[in-house]
Amino acid sequence: MNLPNKLTIFRVFLIPIFLVFFFFQESIPGGKWIALAVFIIASLTDLADGKIARKYNLVTDFGKFMDPLADKLLTCSAMIALIEFDRIPAWVVIVIIAREFTISGFRLVAADNGRVIAASMWGKVKTTFQMVMVIVLIAKLSFSWIGYLEQFLIYASLVLTVVSLIDYLVKNKDVLSSEK
Repeated sequence: MNLPNKLTIFRVFLIPIFLVFFFFQESIPGGKWIALAVFIIASLTDLADGKIARKYNLVTDFGKFMDPLADKLLTCSAMIALIEFDRIPAWVVIVIIAREFTISGFRLVAADNGRVIAASMWGKVKTTFQMVMVIVLIAKLSFSWIGYLEQFLIYASLVLTVVSLIDYLVKNKDVLSSEK
């Protein structure tokens, strides 16, 4: 269990902590800001674990599988919570989660055939946009221009979700036709 993998597992453990502070932000003084801080810390572990793994040659199959899963758990949990607070349309989150299930299923089929599909550049950009979007939506700042930024981030995340899905499917189309 190397440091990048520990950071990935730490990110997963931060999810319920984030959710408690986010859902109980009205009854916990500073709850929204604590939730935001926890989400930012969890997001930064995603950046850190990948850089450390590549720099020190600590890339593992566990990391290739668990890192994207931890990202999905973090961002999808946050987006579902944001629906509850009417900060993001449910249909956008449904499209994003459908993409995540599709890619996860694709990875399972690949793994069954002895292949590990690592995160692509488009997937990483998508995740970054989603994390920034969640941060902005959690903060819910009331500047006159912030609504435009929120809408841009929501729809940019949606477009990147579809683009990254297409990229995975095209690059790995042989996974579904592979035989054991």
